[in-house]
Amino acid sequence: MDSVEKTPNKSEQKSRKFLKSLIRKQPQELLLVIGTGVSAAVAPGIPALCSWRSCIEAVLEAAEQLEVLHPGDVAEFRRKVTKDRDLLVVAHDLIRKMSPDCLMEVFDDLEPHIQKPLVLQSILSLMERGTMVLTTNYDNLLELFGQQQNKPMESLDLKDKTKVLQWARGHMRYGVLHIHGLYTDPCGLVLDPSGYKDVTQDAEVMEALQNLYRTKSFLFVGCGETLRDQIFQALFLYSVPNKVDLEHYMVVLKEGEDHFFKQQADMLLHGIKVVSYGDCFDDFPGYVQDLATQICKQWSPDADQVDSTTLLGNACQDCAKRKLEENGTEVAKKLRQSEDAGGS
Repeated sequence: MDSVEKTPNKSEQKSRKFLKSLIRKQPQELLLVIGTGVSAAVAPGIPALCSWRSCIEAVLEAAEQLEVLHPGDVAEFRRKVTKDRDLLVVAHDLIRKMSPDCLMEVFDDLEPHIQKPLVLQSILSLMERGTMVLTTNYDNLLELFGQQQNKPMESLDLKDKTKVLQWARGHMRYGVLHIHGLYTDPCGLVLDPSGYKDVTQDAEVMEALQNLYRTKSFLFVGCGETLRDQIFQALFLYSVPNKVDLEHYMVVLKEGEDHFFKQQADMLLHGIKVVSYGDCFDDFPGYVQDLATQICKQWSPDADQVDSTTLLGNACQDCAKRKLEENGTEVAKKLRQSEDAGGS
């Protein structure tokens, strides 16, 4: 069972608890999965970023104004928003049915709305030290903020095989993989696995992506429905055996004792340890900052050099270390042979 480590919270004068197995990870051992919670914390002035429900409502309003969706369909989707539990499916159905240009209306001109960049700064500090990032979000707030900090940020989607493989192999330090696509490219939006048949049927790409789930520790931040996301499931979960033996993490809002502990039990089946950042969303940015600070303390430039050129993460670090030891033994053997020859 994991022990916990406490870190002082200056603003609230209380202790934060972190799993030691998480904060002792090297940044390059992690793959960060960003959900809507990150966008909501960064740009609270844009309701569509706050949740899937808010996103659906904003898109419906845009669809009405642009007259790209029949009034009967608008009414039906509004009914689903209030009654259906699986809003991710509702959102996907909605965007499939209407013009993707509505997303341009909803998410246009995001940069001035970055009001609270603390979470983005924390994520960027991890990326600088080798943490990989993918997101289920349509927005590019992280890339915009990184560019403000003069980082060579790059957005990519799963349709560019060459770049996806570069990213999966750790060769795109500031690349952000958008598994649903990006709002700036409406034609590239994909909302269910059938849209990525070329990817899911490409053995090389699928092996590279699923290998990440086997060898990296995924850290889900601001994610609520990601494990139910059909695209995420198709890319990372379906073909990965023995998930219960893996070590991933999910940071969540503790909405209630029963729900929280049930979520913990459910997620362990996927190899995911659920930890709470608090019982109030306002605790989220500070928690992420403190967590990133703890993990960044573990950063080793030497380990980063090994991991950034490999696909297998920790497994390859071990291989590299063994190779170095073998090389050292070989060098020592040659020196001894040279000394023996010189003495004879």
